[in-house]
Amino acid sequence: MPRAKTRVASRARRKKILEAAKGYYGRRKSTVRIAKEQVEHSWRYAYDHRRLRKAEFRSLWTARINAASRPLGLKYSELVNACAKANIELDRRMLAELALNEPAAFKAVVEKAKSAVA
Repeated sequence: MPRAKTRVASRARRKKILEAAKGYYGRRKSTVRIAKEQVEHSWRYAYDHRRLRKAEFRSLWTARINAASRPLGLKYSELVNACAKANIELDRRMLAELALNEPAAFKAVVEKAKSAVA
């Protein structure tokens, strides 16, 4: 049985790391050992921040809904509670979208929610 050599596989691994390190500054883009460390950090940050982005968007939607609903006489928490009681099944993303782009439709939703609570 012939001896297995790792030359092709190891070169491919190093090449993959250096391709992922394109655009980095200094030896981080050209030295395999340093590039590998930086690329692994970068992948970790990317993974974490993909999850963080979801929380940031939810807080943005909350702020937009709150800002739009206060002039109509409801705080954010009161509006969400009123929507639940009125069986209005719009999620926060859609409510924020309505508040930003369709103020008349958002006002109608708020009025319907208000009437369900009162």
